[in-house]
Amino acid sequence: MKTLVLSLGLSLAAGSAFANYVPVTDEAAFLQLVDGRELRHRFYPITLNVLDNGQVVGRAVGWDVEGTWSWLDGYFCRELVWGGDPIPYNCQLVEINNDVIRFTVDQGAGQAAAFRLR
Repeated sequence: MKTLVLSLGLSLAAGSAFANYVPVTDEAAFLQLVDGRELRHRFYPITLNVLDNGQVVGRAVGWDVEGTWSWLDGYFCRELVWGGDPIPYNCQLVEINNDVIRFTVDQGAGQAAAFRLR
């Protein structure tokens, strides 16, 4: 049930197909965007911090989120644990549109999740 809630929430967060997103393919540019900022979901209580030391921490729908990330071939690759449940390693396309950052799983071929940078 928990996985279904998060999956639905992240899908709804993807944003409009008509939004003007620009790919972020450089790790340094990505870090400039997220350094010291929270990533907040628009509709659900999901708040994440992507740290420059390779850690991801936060909370999603009442459960803690923690994990690791790296940058590989222009993609954000992460492995997470959400409320004790593993979220497998996946490399994601990152795009930015003003203060909204969007992550699309499977190197841009899967579902997307958009977060406001605060």
